[in-house]
Amino acid sequence: MEKKIATNKVLWIFAIGQLGWSILSGIVSNWLVFFYQPTQAEIMKGQTAFLWDGKFLGFLTIIGLITASGRLFDAITDPLVAGKSDSFRHRLGRRIPFMRVAAIPFGIVTVLMFWSPVAGESPVNGVVLFVCSMLFYLCMTLYCTPYNALIPELGRTQRTRINLSTFISVTFFIGNAIAYLVPNIASFFLNSLSDEEVAQRLGKTVEEVIENGDKIYTNYADAYRITILILAVFAIICMLIPSFLIDENKYADTTPSNTPAFKSLAATFKNKDFRTFVASDILYWLGLTLFQTGLSFFITALMGLEETWTFPLFALMTAMSLVCYAPVNIFAKKMGKKKLISFAFMFFAVTFLFTTFSGLLPIPGLVSGIIVAVLAAVPMAILGILPQAVVADISEADKLDTGESRQGMFYAARTFAMKLGQALAMIMFTGFATINNTLAPGEAGYGLGYRVAAAAATVLCLLGGFVFFRYDEKKVLAKITVNEPAADAAEKTEE
Repeated sequence: MEKKIATNKVLWIFAIGQLGWSILSGIVSNWLVFFYQPTQAEIMKGQTAFLWDGKFLGFLTIIGLITASGRLFDAITDPLVAGKSDSFRHRLGRRIPFMRVAAIPFGIVTVLMFWSPVAGESPVNGVVLFVCSMLFYLCMTLYCTPYNALIPELGRTQRTRINLSTFISVTFFIGNAIAYLVPNIASFFLNSLSDEEVAQRLGKTVEEVIENGDKIYTNYADAYRITILILAVFAIICMLIPSFLIDENKYADTTPSNTPAFKSLAATFKNKDFRTFVASDILYWLGLTLFQTGLSFFITALMGLEETWTFPLFALMTAMSLVCYAPVNIFAKKMGKKKLISFAFMFFAVTFLFTTFSGLLPIPGLVSGIIVAVLAAVPMAILGILPQAVVADISEADKLDTGESRQGMFYAARTFAMKLGQALAMIMFTGFATINNTLAPGEAGYGLGYRVAAAAATVLCLLGGFVFFRYDEKKVLAKITVNEPAADAAEKTEE
């Protein structure tokens, strides 16, 4: 049966799933380290230290090892799930059944990651967090790997691929923006001690407490947990929408692949263009994860702002980025993806470099935050849209070369690179964060570890850009465009 070309309506329904999982991913990526490795300022506000904050080998922390282990476990399960999805036989297709099963457990485990059983520092909390971390990344793989495999299957032409990549990038940014709302929403649930009680605990006068805005909360951790529970319910609903509203059999090739998972993975990495892309992608995710994980710390420790400023600044970056989406979409179709992606790597490096010196330059903290948000908007737009489309191009060209439909494995391999970069970045960031971490705000050297993290992100993005210059886009596009005129005509007929 001739497969239909997905309309923009179908593509937007599909993109809602990305809104859901990006909220859950954003909560863990942006707030897990902040929650379990708090600064002295957050502890003074009432946050509890649930994990031992010591270091192994001088730089490895408990939270760093747990998050890195989760990412590595996730990377290992990606090809297994991708192979299973590529070869799966079901009346609903190869991808939708996985998405339906994984959505609800994915949301539940996200909440449990922040629900420590012991109200204080305890090895039990570390064990429970480790188990929940493994389950979180397993559920994430079970949903996201089949979901991403649908991208080239729903976007079977250059036009639909770029449109779909744009749509899911929009919902990804919105999902991350919602995740950055955690402290803002949590503030509605916080219970504060009276100014008199705060003054007594801090050894200050009531007037000093009022002037400085000092607060101590009695339910700091619980306020975050309630917020995450609310967001997780919303995320689950979003993830289930495409699972039940899209008929995979109408649009996608549901013919199972017969190649075993790891043999398929090996065949995927034999593709030279894909290897180049993956190498640059690892460097990109190393730099980006250092930046994203550190964003709340950069805002509080380097710029001297409250953590509630994280959302407004991220929202500004998202809004500016969305303004860039239409031009990126247009320029990508006219001048190709390679030039724009290479430019984005370099622009990101400039953004990270400026972040490194935030608080040292004669610029107010809020102004520094706004500058970083505006600078980051352009590369976030480009790198939010185009890399997914590049993988779709490569996987489509490979399908024409080999005659085998292995989109799931290409996206699993890309996800493997992403999670490898994220795992290494989590170890690096949590190690950097321990530098001068016993100093109080205002002391010389406070926040040095976060500056080192931002500087490392700068170097990694520069390297990623240089590697991506080697990608042969002309060769890949030459293969797939020969086979697209009929599909383009069918797409216009559908619309």
